[in-house]
Amino acid sequence: MTTSEEFQTVFKKLRAILEPYAARLVVVHDTDTQYYLNTKFVMSNKQPLFFAAVRIGKAYVSFHLMPVYAHPSLALEIPAELKKRMQGKSCFNFTTVDEPLFAELEKLTEEGFALSRQAGFCPG
Repeated sequence: MTTSEEFQTVFKKLRAILEPYAARLVVVHDTDTQYYLNTKFVMSNKQPLFFAAVRIGKAYVSFHLMPVYAHPSLALEIPAELKKRMQGKSCFNFTTVDEPLFAELEKLTEEGFALSRQAGFCPG
């Protein structure tokens, strides 16, 4: 499998983590290389609050999850193996499929959505 084929596989699996939230959020981008979700909450700068995205880059596939940044308690729950994949405060990078870590990201996304909902940023 070539790198671009592998990245497409990684992208599709990570995108599948976010798809269940699309109906309650706003899909900003939905292409073969980027899947981007905003909340419907409008911030004081009149821009919608970003929720999560998956993007294929040159060296890896990135999974961005804003609730990790917005709710610091969530970052404390990130397992060490997943934390190794972090770049910055809310981005996780992958070059291959890693089902156990994807399962952890799925739980983290679910908890992040719940916290965002409690804070009034996402609908129930």
